[in-house]
Amino acid sequence: MNGLIDHDELERFRTTIAVRIGLRFDDGKLGFLGNVLRRRLSDLGQTSDAYLDALEQRPSAAEISTLAGELTVCETYFFRNGEQFRALAEVALPERMRARRTPGELRLLSAGCASGEEAYSLAIVARETITDPAWDIRVRAIDINPIALAKAAAARYSPWALRDTPLSQQQKWFRPDGRDMRLDETVRRSVRIEAGNLVRDDPGLWQPASYDVIFCRNVLMYFAPEQMRLAIARIARSLAPGGFLFLGHAETLHGVSDAFYLHHTHSTFYYQLREGGRSVSPPAMSGFEIAAEPPRAPIAALGETWFETIRSATERVAALVPPEPVETIPRPGVAWDPAPVLDLLRRERFADALDTLRGRPPASVDDRDTLLLEAALLAHSGQLPAAEVACRRLIAIDAANAGAHYVLALCREHAGDLDGAGESDRTAVWLDPAFAMPRLHLGLLARRAGDPKAALRELKHALILLKREETSRILLFGGGFNREALVALCNSARQECEGRP
Repeated sequence: MNGLIDHDELERFRTTIAVRIGLRFDDGKLGFLGNVLRRRLSDLGQTSDAYLDALEQRPSAAEISTLAGELTVCETYFFRNGEQFRALAEVALPERMRARRTPGELRLLSAGCASGEEAYSLAIVARETITDPAWDIRVRAIDINPIALAKAAAARYSPWALRDTPLSQQQKWFRPDGRDMRLDETVRRSVRIEAGNLVRDDPGLWQPASYDVIFCRNVLMYFAPEQMRLAIARIARSLAPGGFLFLGHAETLHGVSDAFYLHHTHSTFYYQLREGGRSVSPPAMSGFEIAAEPPRAPIAALGETWFETIRSATERVAALVPPEPVETIPRPGVAWDPAPVLDLLRRERFADALDTLRGRPPASVDDRDTLLLEAALLAHSGQLPAAEVACRRLIAIDAANAGAHYVLALCREHAGDLDGAGESDRTAVWLDPAFAMPRLHLGLLARRAGDPKAALRELKHALILLKREETSRILLFGGGFNREALVALCNSARQECEGRP
């Protein structure tokens, strides 16, 4: 073997890894993947064609485990992201106990448990929270990496793995073992460590309604989109109605599933399965397909607040464009068509668009898309208190609606609650990291607060996102500005923060 791997072979390997293990590697990791592939070919003494054919068609469990050990990262520690464990202790576990009504079983799953720290942290929290011995608390822990699983089974850890563990818990649940610490045997026995692949539809692992709480943190972020969608569908199926799901801080179900309610307590986000929950993709903005926005000269002037900037743009257009009559009442027997509203929105006639929207049929009153459109129009037309009511109504229906949280941020800024505005923007960013507008608004808020460093960070991020933002969102949330004008606004604010004229 000459050790050379061509581009097609590397692409086959990358694709098969996504299918068999779920892991997605971008172009920047191709060199790493090439090294792994070369090692496997050398160790097995196979040609690339023979190896890749076997991996695509009939991979052995041993080979999948070996690849998982090469490709996955296992560094973690006890009680990592402690706010999630506080939410587990104070919200999730008490709620599941009430749902079960009588003492019985509570089942927790650590999906992607790595070397076991998360799973054992779950067991410790459960034991400290539920002191009634009538409750049977079991934790199941799965991972695909055999090296990590061996360490988890040994339950022996360095002091560094306990760096976020309070001393009182260290003394209660761990015993010195040379330079390391060994976990208490009662906790160790309550956790079942086993090999498992989140990509496989394993009926033994994903039994319907079998878990009360699932932790699946910093795993799905590495998955290919379709594998992530399928994994979330299995998780939704295996959670009991009202069960809880905790993801990593960089992970979100936005655009993946609407089977869950979003909760925000203890300075963290987590999900709860809806009653009769089902994992489906949320509908696109049906009927909200927007033509490309018309060109308009960039606007350089900056208002003190984002709302003031929107208002000045609206007044400018109102002075230049005379109003035209529009049909505001839907014709009998014809489904409500949002096109006239969107046309008025495009022309920055927000009040007229809002009047037209209010002529929609009663059946569409609680539709999420129309509620979001109403909230945005109320904000852009200056009715900020009413816009806030509309946002909170929408969030009560769909807590994961990033657009609603963003419009709520505008309302909070107008009310003088800059902290609340920032929190709503950050929620929108967390729910949808590709959403440009809350990043822009965070930058403008930081500029107002006299924090140029934070403003520059957010504005630079917003500039990147604005260039690929969906046209429909530019129209809905841009307040009359098109993409070029928003970029100009962002650049102007950035230059001001940098001290440039």
